[in-house]
Amino acid sequence: MISGADAITMPATRETGFLPDLDALDPATLARAAIMYLCSPTNPQGTVASAAYLEQAIQLARHHDFILALDECYSEIYSETPPTGGAEICQKIGGRMKNVLVFHSLSKRSSEPGLRSGFVAGDPDLIQRFKLLRNFGGATMPMPVMAASSALWRDESHVEVNHALYRQKFDFADELLLGHFAYKRPAGGFFLWLDVAAQGGGEEAAKKLWAKAGLRVLPGAYLSRPEPDGSNPGSDKNCP
Repeated sequence: MISGADAITMPATRETGFLPDLDALDPATLARAAIMYLCSPTNPQGTVASAAYLEQAIQLARHHDFILALDECYSEIYSETPPTGGAEICQKIGGRMKNVLVFHSLSKRSSEPGLRSGFVAGDPDLIQRFKLLRNFGGATMPMPVMAASSALWRDESHVEVNHALYRQKFDFADELLLGHFAYKRPAGGFFLWLDVAAQGGGEEAAKKLWAKAGLRVLPGAYLSRPEPDGSNPGSDKNCP
């Protein structure tokens, strides 16, 4: 990495509930950690972290004094229960956002990826440092984009419509795929994973779907890094 830091990936497979196993983290790694990145609802697994899981992550960040960056950009796309957020947990355990940053985006909430607009909130000291970084290292958002973003953040009606449309799509997927290809409706997000090992694997299934149905999909192994032992968390046998 450009700063000289080491990037350590954390597998999130079926065995760990499709979230990183926080209990398995090496104490020596935690002691020298600068930042931990977690996504809930996860991308692309579609898993939602529980309140207990988020609290454990926050307590780890505070105990070892690293930044916990919580990507909550899919928080308003869910099947049944609204996902718990980092700010909610911080309020529950004392109200401070120390060591915690949460990220949200209009790309998912409002289906406006072209705006490249979102926000970060959290620890006041970290926000001040982030503001300095943005001022010197980030592009200024154009005024028309700011105006459009403000209008979208103020309005909830389109979010409800967007949410209903995703629910309809997954209801349709339930009708077509339930009982096939180990289909499981995701708790959050808009990704759909299928076990296509019997179809020759992810690459073969992707080629067949494109050639025969004009449907573009991505093999799961393309979305993750291989582990030191050569295994891939996104391979067919590990898919949700």
